[in-house]
Amino acid sequence: MKPILLQGHERSITQIKYNREGDLLFTVAKDPIVNVWYSVNGERLGTYNGHTGAVWCVDADWDTRHVLTGSADNSCRLWDCETGKQLALVKTSSAVRTCGFDFGGNIIMFSTDKQMGYQCSVSFYDLRDSSQIEDNEPYMKIPCNESKITSAVWGPLGEFIIAGHENGELNQYSAKSGEVLMNAKEHTKQINDIQTSRDMTMFITASKDNTARLFDSTNLDHLKTFRTERPVNSAALSPIFDHVVLGGGQEAMDVTTTSTRIGKFEARFFHLGVEEEFGRVKGHFGPINSVAFHPDGKSYSSGGEDGYVRIHYFDPQYFEFEFEA
Repeated sequence: MKPILLQGHERSITQIKYNREGDLLFTVAKDPIVNVWYSVNGERLGTYNGHTGAVWCVDADWDTRHVLTGSADNSCRLWDCETGKQLALVKTSSAVRTCGFDFGGNIIMFSTDKQMGYQCSVSFYDLRDSSQIEDNEPYMKIPCNESKITSAVWGPLGEFIIAGHENGELNQYSAKSGEVLMNAKEHTKQINDIQTSRDMTMFITASKDNTARLFDSTNLDHLKTFRTERPVNSAALSPIFDHVVLGGGQEAMDVTTTSTRIGKFEARFFHLGVEEEFGRVKGHFGPINSVAFHPDGKSYSSGGEDGYVRIHYFDPQYFEFEFEA
């Protein structure tokens, strides 16, 4: 698998995200640049310029009309996907860590960090009511005083969000009332990433406790565990096979010149059914911070601490492969 290498960032990648059709790949990093690429050939389509700090998160709505980004410059921004024009700016008291559109693309949510005396919270805005953004008045704001949110995604049909916390806890927050609907504590350390399955009935978490875990979206039942020897920064579920890809490695500050032996920074593939590893893909020169499967399941991408994004199209053997336990 010879990857397509995307070089559009000067600093570490923080998140990569395909749109629903998979023709576009959005990438954000610890620089202020938001890039969008054609996933088929790695050509850069354009950039969304406006942020002044590291960009932590990105999402595109269902029909790829709008793009949402959250940044350490204490802002969440809404963009026109096609023109790159900034449509809305929400100023916050602290860095925006996670963001996302609901199923219909009308409601956005984002979480802010606990810093500089401000508590972590999740805010919900209805884009159909322009006054909410203009007046910076979300229709609902949920404080998270116990442990800050480090990753969050919308659940099926936009009825709730699933949030992962610094202490390893998972919560379902109602998008209507803000109450905690379900709670689970399977991880012992920070949850770095949450991604749902194609039909949103399941989701996978990646954690600093060296595991990725599969859960039922509705009741947060813990279904599977995938174990590694180092922190997992990101995990994604294949839309066509019972496969999981994990990306990780040490945290950047723990990487020393003596510990960069080969094999540290590979994307690792596990079988969903038997929870066993069956393949690895090398390439990055540092920890992998974000992984994503293409919606058609024929390729996947990874973004690393080295600032590169790599698009890997699977070889024919991958589709003929049968796992034998």
